[in-house]
Amino acid sequence: MAEEKQEIEPSHGPVEPSQGGQTGSGDSPRHHQEKVGIVKSAKMQKTIVVEVFRRVQHPVYKRIVTKRSKFMVHDEHKKAHEGDMVRIVESRPLSKNKRWTLKEVLREATTGV
Repeated sequence: MAEEKQEIEPSHGPVEPSQGGQTGSGDSPRHHQEKVGIVKSAKMQKTIVVEVFRRVQHPVYKRIVTKRSKFMVHDEHKKAHEGDMVRIVESRPLSKNKRWTLKEVLREATTGV
């Protein structure tokens, strides 16, 4: 019995330290989710609020419904202003509510003069 157990253990192979017990390899880049939305508030320091709209089918009525979500986004260099269209990317948690980072400003807001 002890001999069989010794034969089974080596077949599992050693665990490499780079894996660290996590699934997936460390060499492949992570896929971070990206969204496009409109800046609704830029009054905080290094933080903006971005509103993202998505269209989904209603589960019962089968109609297309527009849903919205608001994300608090980290804006390190204060590049975005209210009304701008921006692209945001998912990141590590930066605070209690911030999990997104500004990637780029796609279109600046037009001023109604």
